[in-house]
Amino acid sequence: MASLPLKPCDIPNLITGLRILLVAPFLWLILEERYGAALLLFVIAGISDALDGFLAKYYGWTSELGGLLDPIADKLLLICAILALGWLNELPGWLVALVILRDLMILGGAVAYHLLIERFQAAPLLISKVNTFMQLTLVCAIITHYGLIPLPAWLLTGLIYSTALTTLWSGAAYIWRWGYRARRRIRCPAHPCHRDGR
Repeated sequence: MASLPLKPCDIPNLITGLRILLVAPFLWLILEERYGAALLLFVIAGISDALDGFLAKYYGWTSELGGLLDPIADKLLLICAILALGWLNELPGWLVALVILRDLMILGGAVAYHLLIERFQAAPLLISKVNTFMQLTLVCAIITHYGLIPLPAWLLTGLIYSTALTTLWSGAAYIWRWGYRARRRIRCPAHPCHRDGR
């Protein structure tokens, strides 16, 4: 059976798929406390994320599949890293629980909105992007601290509480936004504002 030819527009999705495959070895390296190698994979994953995003936007190689896979790849990497670092007691348990609770709440809200209100279309809020950046920075700092060079305690503490703050903020922002949209949709189902997703 002939294989399907790879088109240039498939390259971003291929890079994203390879990034997903990095999650398992990255998780194993953290649990084995091989932080140098784990940091290398983390950097490679970050570069691949920037590369597939650049290719998709610059050349117009965007797709619905890519829009779905890219945040999944990022979230898998982050959640696995945070869970593993929490398991090793290198991140406080309350922060791990907060991050997981926020993600479960967002997932549950998205599913409920899709099933009960209308088709759900992902549109990350600015505070959610800030939260993702803070989580990435925290994970990178913790791995660097335990694997390469010790970082100041005040820096790690500041990153932990900044991540917690943006996690709470982004979770509350999603609850308010979806609740507001759901109430408007119920009160005014035919309003034109719903056709453009506002």
